[in-house]
Amino acid sequence: MGGVLEGVRVLDFGRYIAGPYCATLLAEFGAEVIRVEKRVATADVVVANLPPQTLRAMKLDYESLKAIKPDIILTTATAFGGPGPWSDRVGFDGVGQVMSGAVYMTGAGDPPYRAAVNWVDFGTALHCAFGTLAALIERGKSGRGQIVEGALLATALSFTNATLIEQAVIGVNRVPTGNLGQTAAPADIYRTRDGWVLCQVTGHPLFKRWARLMGEEEVWLNDPRFADDISRGNNGRIISERMARWCAERTTQEAVDALGQAMIPTGPVLSPQQALDHPHIRAAGFMQDVDYPGLPKHAPVARAAVRLSETPGEIVSRPPTLGEHTDLVLAELGYDAAAIAALRQGGII
Repeated sequence: MGGVLEGVRVLDFGRYIAGPYCATLLAEFGAEVIRVEKRVATADVVVANLPPQTLRAMKLDYESLKAIKPDIILTTATAFGGPGPWSDRVGFDGVGQVMSGAVYMTGAGDPPYRAAVNWVDFGTALHCAFGTLAALIERGKSGRGQIVEGALLATALSFTNATLIEQAVIGVNRVPTGNLGQTAAPADIYRTRDGWVLCQVTGHPLFKRWARLMGEEEVWLNDPRFADDISRGNNGRIISERMARWCAERTTQEAVDALGQAMIPTGPVLSPQQALDHPHIRAAGFMQDVDYPGLPKHAPVARAAVRLSETPGEIVSRPPTLGEHTDLVLAELGYDAAAIAALRQGGII
């Protein structure tokens, strides 16, 4: 069975993470992704996360592409978006993190910490893939192409929006508190006898289950300091101290098993190797071993993190090496063997 995007051809000029991962997601759901043959007129979508001035210089701006194929969809992502005084500036994932308030609120505050995972880049790729699908649906109805534009800063602001809304509306002026939650409790990372475990309790039903697990319902459920999430967040250190003592008496496995059985959100703090080895991660099939030339062993590649029951995405093959599929792509575009040989002889490919 072909994927839901079978028949859609994507020209991938993406670089770093946001553009290439957007194209990867489209490929996993059946699109034919070509990387990169400039100005192939049969493309449905062009993915190019490049600054506007670079797109114009490479003739990959929307007007240039539209002159070649009127219904083309251009999917692009920039650092800062526009319009605005920083529209032409460049930036990476970390720029979005620091300008959204996320880094300010991470860690203990001195110094602030950015996340080691490039969540802004990958989030922008998801937004761009979603926008591309919406644009393809619209083109199917109206015949019109359009520009799909993502921005690292826009992604970061959308992910931190709840914090920004709270600040704008009530001016709470929150400061970083490490792993301690601020709007509910217990919400922290706790040391166990052999590691660390996260516990997050939000909402009164969960808090009641937690108090029952502690065997202290009368202590926690009748105190006005812990009457609702905000009150519990304001008094979170008191609740966390009790949870810390509970966790310290148990191994990580004992803690997550007891919390899990009580239907309280929890998870162990895993190293990268422990994540790869975790029985649930392995059983759920979130990763797929993919061979690649030059690697000493298979690489565990994450499948698209959304499943469709009837038209699921899949990793059909490993990424090609540079130029590996050039002859195949050109042949599909109508070039015969002699023409391809002439292009290679001339240094064009």
